[in-house]
Amino acid sequence: MLSLFQGQIDSLQSYEIKCGSVGLWDVCGICGSNFFRKINLFVFLINNLVFSLKLLAMSIAAQNLKYLRKLRGWTQEEFANKLKIKRSLLGAYEEERAEPRLEVLELVSDMFRLSLDELLRKKMQDAKGGNYLTKRRAQKMAGLPNSIQLVPVKAAAGYLAGYGDPEFLDELNTFTLPMLAPGNYRAFEIVGDSMLPTPSGSVIVAEKIDNLENVKSNLTYIVISRNEGIVYKRVMKNNKLKNKITLISDNTVFQPYTVNSEDILEIWKAEMVVSKANVEQRWDVNQLASLVSNLQDQVTTLKRKMN
Repeated sequence: MLSLFQGQIDSLQSYEIKCGSVGLWDVCGICGSNFFRKINLFVFLINNLVFSLKLLAMSIAAQNLKYLRKLRGWTQEEFANKLKIKRSLLGAYEEERAEPRLEVLELVSDMFRLSLDELLRKKMQDAKGGNYLTKRRAQKMAGLPNSIQLVPVKAAAGYLAGYGDPEFLDELNTFTLPMLAPGNYRAFEIVGDSMLPTPSGSVIVAEKIDNLENVKSNLTYIVISRNEGIVYKRVMKNNKLKNKITLISDNTVFQPYTVNSEDILEIWKAEMVVSKANVEQRWDVNQLASLVSNLQDQVTTLKRKMN
């Protein structure tokens, strides 16, 4: 910043030498008046200083908006909705392509209990011991209460491409569950009736399994594969076919199927199910008929074995 101002001063001095005592000063009848020349130069320099400070404040505000958004685990779309502006405008603010309006800055200040002075002059990521994202990753490594990233249904398609991208993961909302033991957890929203009685819309909190050999049969997992995407199923291992696993739905209407081990991108062992309270379970008539039919077949099979 000082070098910028010095450059402005040097250019103005050069301009003064070139102008000498001709030009505007002669027209105004004040030829040779160093006093008025210096006053104009001083005003010009002050205007440039104000403009430079304005750019600096805009840059700091842009960094702080992005930092505070990630601090809460909000996407640009979510943060923009809270600020009652378009996502594209928030993106322009964060990338320093537009100057944040005063009413937007005031809303952010109220939301995070900051003064406008702090928002415009203090870099939040440099405050209180360093960058937030670095501290958050260090917190995970230290085994402190886990920050769990939530993968909603609308982000499922993007997750297949960005599951290994830290920037994509940082865009996901996060929450904590103090009852969980230290570990690497993630939460996935599921839809559909294949795992009834676990209702559609439930969130499965699961722990990362790094090796398929550690997968245990008859337990439920979030399985992420190239062909099937993100599914929540009960897993059965086949001792004869070690390169395949069978995925089974708790709802017997749905048939089991197998996936190749090499197609599996990630697998997460289900630890908790989070679902809405006081929601009536909806059953399709065809599903109920098929379920009754399957139960009748199982009863028939048992009777034959007993006889």
